[in-house]
Amino acid sequence: MSSMKVRFAPSPTGPFHIGGARSALFNWLLARKEEGTFVLRIEDTDLARSTRESEENIKASLQWLGMNWDEGVDVGGENGPYRQTERLELYKEVTQRLLDEGHAYECYCSAEELDAVRQDQMDRGETPKYNGHCDHLDEETKAKYIAEGRKPTIRLRVPL
Repeated sequence: MSSMKVRFAPSPTGPFHIGGARSALFNWLLARKEEGTFVLRIEDTDLARSTRESEENIKASLQWLGMNWDEGVDVGGENGPYRQTERLELYKEVTQRLLDEGHAYECYCSAEELDAVRQDQMDRGETPKYNGHCDHLDEETKAKYIAEGRKPTIRLRVPL
């Protein structure tokens, strides 16, 4: 078996569809051609819409199409767990390490604020991108945002 590893990572938010089948098929065929590994990972982080019923539909559809997976949900492997919601503690640990090492930061911008920044950039003929507003916020400003009920997202610190 070669070291090539490819994955199909559907979101279980509804019935399996032709677009998903196509993506899975391309990856499955490549894994088979290269004698590699085909991995099935379930992107179930949309808690409001993800269902186990949809996950079962995806798995049954792949099996019906003859696309068995070598690693992943229900099969296991060295990189599990393969449902994203089962990896949250790992992600929290890594996120905290990135924050502690200064490679990431908390962003308190609302969706509306970010939309306004993007629109302003486009109005000026610029390519829209995050403007780094929350990079290097002081503790007083963070406390103010938290008191307002804002919940941070985590951004990687990259050069602008």
